[in-house]
Amino acid sequence: MADFQKQTVQWFPGHMAKTRRLITESLKNVDGAVEIVDARIPYSSSNPELDAIIKNKPRIVLLNKCDIAQKEATNIWIEYYKSKGMYALPVDCRTGKGLSAFIPTTKQALSFVIDKNKNKGMAGKPLKLMVVGIPNTGKSSFINRMAGNVKAKVADKAGVTRTQQWFDVGNGIEFLDTPGVLWPKFDDTEVGDKLAFTGAVKDEVTDIETLSCRLLEVLARTKPEAIETRYKLSGINDLQGWEILELIGKKRGFLIKGGEIDFERAAVTVCDEFRGGKLGNITLELP
Repeated sequence: MADFQKQTVQWFPGHMAKTRRLITESLKNVDGAVEIVDARIPYSSSNPELDAIIKNKPRIVLLNKCDIAQKEATNIWIEYYKSKGMYALPVDCRTGKGLSAFIPTTKQALSFVIDKNKNKGMAGKPLKLMVVGIPNTGKSSFINRMAGNVKAKVADKAGVTRTQQWFDVGNGIEFLDTPGVLWPKFDDTEVGDKLAFTGAVKDEVTDIETLSCRLLEVLARTKPEAIETRYKLSGINDLQGWEILELIGKKRGFLIKGGEIDFERAAVTVCDEFRGGKLGNITLELP
């Protein structure tokens, strides 16, 4: 278990570089961008390259999965984005929560484009928006919700959308969907960890036991009651991740031959339950 702290998360499939080029090339064909971030990790789930790529195009930030983030933390993030001149909305793309505000917000953000089209005699010309975001933040769920039917592929695993697709979502708006894109390397190991915690990095390229131990250590420092309530434990503050994982394995009866703890099963359970919001509403970072 001692090696858990030594491993780092690295992931940059080849198609990601191609996606960056596609986004850059397609930008001239859109009026603005919709960036979807994970409300639990808005900083870590936002691609730092987008500022340079999108430049002065209007950007609307959707803080997705707000239903499993801490509301007060989400409000702080919304004010932060406003201070940067961006529009931001708390949403849950799977249930549609908060998405009723998207159309009016878009028309407000792109009012100058609407006026320009009117002046050119093209009133009613569709607003074209590029939908961007790293893998597994909810792009396809957002497009499907707005389109009213399942037109884009959706999955719980990272990296499902591979090619660009246009969608007419009504209300005079068209979306350009793009594959999820990450940056070439995680210079900040905490960013890599948070992306892995939330499922943006494929579990197949991480060690699930290492990951769950790190997650447990983060939660033990920042929100120990989440662990204690869910797994009926106490006094975990000074424990290492693997010690907490061992207690969870015992509590849940995850045993293998010889009565030893099945650490892998316990680790999978911890990660799945965190991602599913079963440990409560948790935000892992603030501006």
